Amino acid sequence: MALEGDLIYDWNAVGGPEWAHRGRPMLDDETLRDGLQSPSVLDPSIEKKIQILHLMEDLGIDSADLGLPGAGPRAKADILRLAQEIASSKLHIRPNCAARTVESDIRPIADIVQATGVEIEAATFLGSSPIRQYAEDWTLDFLLRTTEQAVKYARSLGLPVMYVTEDTTRARPEVIKKLYTTAIECGARAIVVCDTVGHITPRGVRALLRFVLEEVVKPTGETIRVDWHGHCDRGLAVANSLAAFEAGADQVHATALGIGERVGNTPMDQMLVNLKLMGAVERDLRKLQEYCSVVSEAVGVPIPPNYPVAGADAFRTATGVHAAAVIKAFRKNDVELANQVYSGVPSHWFGIDQKIEIGPMSGKSNVIYWLEKRGIKPTDDLVEKIFARAKKADRLLTDAEILELCGLTFG
Repeated sequence: MALEGDLIYDWNAVGGPEWAHRGRPMLDDETLRDGLQSPSVLDPSIEKKIQILHLMEDLGIDSADLGLPGAGPRAKADILRLAQEIASSKLHIRPNCAARTVESDIRPIADIVQATGVEIEAATFLGSSPIRQYAEDWTLDFLLRTTEQAVKYARSLGLPVMYVTEDTTRARPEVIKKLYTTAIECGARAIVVCDTVGHITPRGVRALLRFVLEEVVKPTGETIRVDWHGHCDRGLAVANSLAAFEAGADQVHATALGIGERVGNTPMDQMLVNLKLMGAVERDLRKLQEYCSVVSEAVGVPIPPNYPVAGADAFRTATGVHAAAVIKAFRKNDVELANQVYSGVPSHWFGIDQKIEIGPMSGKSNVIYWLEKRGIKPTDDLVEKIFARAKKADRLLTDAEILELCGLTFG
């Protein structure tokens, strides 16, 4: 049945379609580079990195940062193997690699391109804010000279260039304009606006991107891809990334589970969920939970129970009122209804059903449903016994505890 319009009034769409971006939104996955800069993560084995790369492909993610080959021999070897995997498996995902604006970081990217035949975009980055300039004793002339040398060197090696200004959200307009203009004049055809320390709000995102598009990109007369790269220090990464798309960005960078420096980056999984809910993308997201789980295990970062979609509690409840509504929907033999009556995210998109548990906040309908779901007859005495135990508990009852009350064994 069609829930939208009939049973759900969508205030997000008042005034027109929620998605009004000028083109298809693109996503760049930074999990294997910026994500691994988190001080709490493990650097996965190459086998795990390849598995994660394939899951990115399965989710329709447009591009991926394979790493920073200038970081050392292992990093370069892993990136080489990932590029070989893209070639041998004929993956559609577009690779890029990070590089400081120095020849020793750019040259290894060209080496990998030559070895694999896979085109790799060089994501050359350089600080741009006055606070960074002061700390590093950098002058504007130094930044402009470094930008020119790095971009021209990368282009001389045949590399497409994505020019990245770190800490753009705290940089002066005249500096931003000079840096990007120099990079574009030297051959960069993509620029990245960065909220490196999670400083900005959605209002600031719109103002900054309006400036970049109107005062920097437009006067060049070139076709330039504009990317947004955000961090989550104020908890605004997803909101800021959606605002960036709204303001005209072509591509947003993100990582699985939002892993990254300090409190992390924009979560890729949450971007995919929101873009699909907004009608901006049509993608099969049934592998999203696997993507999150594989990354979680590979980098050693547990998924919090209340994490959107991938968390253990995302689509389960033991609260009586909530569960009663879900159960009534199930009894109408309408899975879609059951999966949305008490959830703003349709769980069936991810191959998951709502789960009803039993605990101190439950009603008897929880108990009856739980028993029926497992083919156990919900007699009055049994329901009362389980209900009484739940009301005395300080947590949810486990399946083993409930089955024991039924005179059955778990497993």
